[in-house]
Amino acid sequence: MLDPKVLRADPRTVADNLARRDFTFDAAMYAELEAERKAAQSEAESLQAQRNTLSKRIGEARQQGEDATEMMAEVTGLGAQLEHRQAALASIRQRLDAWLIGMPNLLDPEVPDGKGPQDNLELRRWGDPAEFDFEPLDHVQLGERWGLLDMRQAAAMSGARFSVLQGELALLHRALTQFMLDLHTRQHGYEECYVPYLVNAASLEGTGQLPKFREDLFALEGEQHFLIPTAEVPLTNLLRDTILEMPELPWKKIAHTPCFRAEAGSYGMDTRGLIRQHQFEKVELVLAVHPEESEAALEELTIHAEAVLQALELPYRVVSLCGGDIGFAAARTYDLEVWLPSQKAYREISSCSNFRDFQARRIKARFRPGQDKPPQPVHTLNGSGLAIGRTLVAVLENHQSEDGSVQIPDCLAPWMDGVTRLGVAG
Repeated sequence: MLDPKVLRADPRTVADNLARRDFTFDAAMYAELEAERKAAQSEAESLQAQRNTLSKRIGEARQQGEDATEMMAEVTGLGAQLEHRQAALASIRQRLDAWLIGMPNLLDPEVPDGKGPQDNLELRRWGDPAEFDFEPLDHVQLGERWGLLDMRQAAAMSGARFSVLQGELALLHRALTQFMLDLHTRQHGYEECYVPYLVNAASLEGTGQLPKFREDLFALEGEQHFLIPTAEVPLTNLLRDTILEMPELPWKKIAHTPCFRAEAGSYGMDTRGLIRQHQFEKVELVLAVHPEESEAALEELTIHAEAVLQALELPYRVVSLCGGDIGFAAARTYDLEVWLPSQKAYREISSCSNFRDFQARRIKARFRPGQDKPPQPVHTLNGSGLAIGRTLVAVLENHQSEDGSVQIPDCLAPWMDGVTRLGVAG
């Protein structure tokens, strides 16, 4: 949620910033709601002051043995008016909050202008895409060739956009997960968490998935619980209603979870294989930092995600998302895009975002900057480190041989039970 003080102080600048997202800030509606709030608050404060003054006079009158009956009746009347005005103020604030909750975050000045992915700014590349002297297979062909990927049975039991991994492919999936967890906990300083896969609506609202992205969520029928679209939701909500002390910053958590997304509006997009599934897994990184450290934290977070790709010897590039392509809650986002030979294109495998105080204000996550200083909102960040299914796709396609076998990257050896090449008979 945006800082109300910023909105009140300079609504025009807010409107100009949000216009870079192609979001129209209704200044007239905001001015109307703010005028109503100010008037109701002023009246409530005036009534409260009158009642306080009168109550004091009643006390003084009683001490002097004077009759305070009329003043007591007046206090009762003021109390009724105050209660009515406070209820009206609460209603206005509720309407204002409901309107503000639908507003996206302000963009950092460094975010490039643009309408969509074609306008994202490439920052750097790592590694050179492999040049095969044969026609490379896609990951579905590779997996099905050796009977390790079964899309047909998955569709029979669950429908489209599900998969079954078997044998060495399932082992590779698990090895990738364990490698990522160990890398980030042992070398990058994140604390591992096991978190719920079901969360309530307030948790999703806190991280920005609700109300905007309700269509993409799987909800339990008859209940206000949802399957998590990412571990960002439960991890970030660990900070709800907390005040961190300075020694606790930076706060760094990691979790491996399944993720569930309805993919509403994505029909016809990546329907083949593992790229866009209703159920997939990620290793997610979440940070809370001092506001002065959040820009540096975004760079560090991105480097941590890049380390996975470099260890797996997967070519990738880093792009800064433009105003028209950035997520609802993010102030700035770097996407990591891995090279997929079958598509002859770079595809997103991680998004690393700085939300600044946007999520923190929603969940009341704060830190104490010093003794005798009031708590302030922390800055939150998150990134995938990485999306496991897409990493599996990239490993299969980039490390394949002409016979359809796949060389396993050396960094995965501790978790591959002696398997060094996938798809080798016997």
